[in-house]
Amino acid sequence: MDEMQAWAVAQPGPIDGGPLQRVRRTVPEAGAGEVLIKVEACGICRTDLHLAEGDLPPKHAGVVPGHQAVGTVVAVGPGGGSGGGSSGGQDAVTGGATVPRFRSGERVGIAWLRGTCGVCEYCRSGSENLCPRSTYTGWDADGGFAEYAVVPQEYAYALPDDRPAAELAPFLCAGIIGYRSLLRANLPPGGRLGIYGFGSSAHLTAQIATAQGAELFVMTRGEGNRTLARELGAAFVGETADRPPVPLDSAIVFAPAGDVVPYALEAVRPGGTVAVAGIYLSDVPTLNYERHLFHERDLRSVTSNTRRDGEELFRLLARLPVTAHTTTVPFDAVGRALADVAHGRASGSLVAVLDG
Repeated sequence: MDEMQAWAVAQPGPIDGGPLQRVRRTVPEAGAGEVLIKVEACGICRTDLHLAEGDLPPKHAGVVPGHQAVGTVVAVGPGGGSGGGSSGGQDAVTGGATVPRFRSGERVGIAWLRGTCGVCEYCRSGSENLCPRSTYTGWDADGGFAEYAVVPQEYAYALPDDRPAAELAPFLCAGIIGYRSLLRANLPPGGRLGIYGFGSSAHLTAQIATAQGAELFVMTRGEGNRTLARELGAAFVGETADRPPVPLDSAIVFAPAGDVVPYALEAVRPGGTVAVAGIYLSDVPTLNYERHLFHERDLRSVTSNTRRDGEELFRLLARLPVTAHTTTVPFDAVGRALADVAHGRASGSLVAVLDG
């Protein structure tokens, strides 16, 4: 059997202790309704860090993280779709024969959402991100920190060939989650948007919002992040606890720190909305009703994404000037790059690039 190299979570724990280890695995086979891709690049996400450190307990031993993978289809499994979903992406059926969505040689992207049941009330209503039987790449099943990966066809994204793989990779999670967070934040046209934390997802969301006419206010730690925020046209850039000079219409908390939430709530105007974007958040401190929630301020969470979110995002990218500010690292350096994310040593998006 052919073998490949991959990074797997050996024993969850502090990233500096080396919970992510390089291993050799058998190249997976594309099952029914799946495609096998040869990975070109895979974005490095804070969720991968939470998985490696155990904030998100791995669903099975030795799982391979990575859920922002760009690659080329090298094999197509038998049969059609893997079931589920009301938001597009279904295989076409003609005369009883299933026509695969993708063929060998096409470029596709693998994102966080990997599967849903397709029949529950949430799937039927277009809220498949809330499906109680949803599964996720690099958590329930092996992901893109490997030379090869499989994905159900219905949950893969068709990607253009005219952009570098490393530039596309961050949009498959950071971009999609940021886009959904922006929708959840209820930002009015031309409104004032506050962003707390300015990593991979935030810097993409900021560009989408400003391209659509928003005024941007960024509160974040790390001079590298603050410098990037200024370069992207923020009207105000400050520390996490700094109050913006004017009331905000909406705010998004990207930092995985619950103690940031009260700052965001205090910064939005009456009737404003705060969306919390992370899959993991430390505890939110006690809120004061009058100071933080009164005057109809809304506090909303963001849970994964629907495939429709991703499809809408990639249509937007075809016409908006949004660029991922990436730092590429070799495949050998995935473990070290996750440590950089943990210690705030990276700005923009980190992407592991595979040779050949």
